[in-house]
Amino acid sequence: MDLPSTKPYLIRAIHQWCCDNGFTPYLAVAVDSRTRVPREHVRDGQIVLNVGYEATAHLSMDNDGIRFQARFGGVARDISIPIGNVSAIYARENGAGMAFEPERVGDTEGGTDGSAPTTDDQPEPPTPPAGRARLQRIK
Repeated sequence: MDLPSTKPYLIRAIHQWCCDNGFTPYLAVAVDSRTRVPREHVRDGQIVLNVGYEATAHLSMDNDGIRFQARFGGVARDISIPIGNVSAIYARENGAGMAFEPERVGDTEGGTDGSAPTTDDQPEPPTPPAGRARLQRIK
């Protein structure tokens, strides 16, 4: 019997930790055909999103996916992200969080300039390292 993934639980925990401590939680997401995000903001097959309560409406994080509404250029958009496509969740202010190996990401779409705009036009934090997922102690 396969055990359920710990990934959605860890994502929710880091999100709560960020919000409880006054940090801005960001998600790095590998974009494919299953991901519903504004394609004009996808760069090199990924997008970075502010998922703080101030930047989202109707935020739902369950074991299969993350769904919310966010404004891009003043226009409300529905966002839907499969849990398997999340490559990292971290605090914008200090980079503390977790990186994950994206699962089954296939037909990615994106630009070529390497930047990943966020929902609140903040500078892009460093891209999580490729390879195996790693744990980082959060104090």
